[in-house]
Amino acid sequence: METLKFGDWKLTWLNGGVTHLDGGAMFGVVPKALWSKKYPVNEQNQIELRTDPILLQTAERNILIDSGIGKNKLSDKQKRNFGVTEESNIEKDLRALGLTPSNIDTILMTHLHFDHACGLSQWDEEKEQYIPFFPNAKIFVSSIEWEEMKNPNIRSKNTYWEMNWQGIKEQVYPFENEVLILEGIKMIHTGGHSDGHSIIELTQGGDVLLHMADLMPTHAHSPSLWVLAYDDYPMTSIYAKEKWIKEGIERNAWFSFYHDAHYRTVKWNRSFEIIEKLERER
Repeated sequence: METLKFGDWKLTWLNGGVTHLDGGAMFGVVPKALWSKKYPVNEQNQIELRTDPILLQTAERNILIDSGIGKNKLSDKQKRNFGVTEESNIEKDLRALGLTPSNIDTILMTHLHFDHACGLSQWDEEKEQYIPFFPNAKIFVSSIEWEEMKNPNIRSKNTYWEMNWQGIKEQVYPFENEVLILEGIKMIHTGGHSDGHSIIELTQGGDVLLHMADLMPTHAHSPSLWVLAYDDYPMTSIYAKEKWIKEGIERNAWFSFYHDAHYRTVKWNRSFEIIEKLERER
């Protein structure tokens, strides 16, 4: 497990599973000749995408950023379609840190697409229903995202699944615009990738970390115009990327990733050269 010391806090990337999605879909209208120079692609035109939650530990809190693809939540057909070669193994990683899912007290959901939200619940054979995987956690998500999760439209019903919200609805704390989780930890609604998509800003003294979630799923998505075909509102994504990436670079911020198979977090200079990095161990 890779870790980053951030002021008095520690970030640890947990094993939330892995997917392999079409590179063209992940880079939208950007020609393959360009994006394939920045991110490896296999013979099926798929790119490897982790779904690894970030454990943020403060002196008193165990906070999770997103939840992974879960275990035993996807059918064999879905695993094939989404290129899933590994499911979540979060419980094992937590155990290695002396924790259990019950020790997670807060979960920050950037959005509720299946590859971020499947890990929130698990099937209980005795009760014959889905129950929380993190029973003691308050789950923060934008109110727009929460409402669409429960009432998806003809497009979004392919990723907002009832099994991912029914079991955890009593734990959810929707917010409008932005919410301060505690001093130095803020969730900010941006829209773009989904209507309710949010990013996360961490500050410790003069140190800054921006978790752009699926506005910038990998380091190769740093150009503001390189947005996903999956984005519901691509112009909103472009606007948010221009604003936050520029601001982050000016503040010498770390940029962290949930999906990147190669980097956990990077810092760029104004020429978008990587000046600091935490690579994923392979």
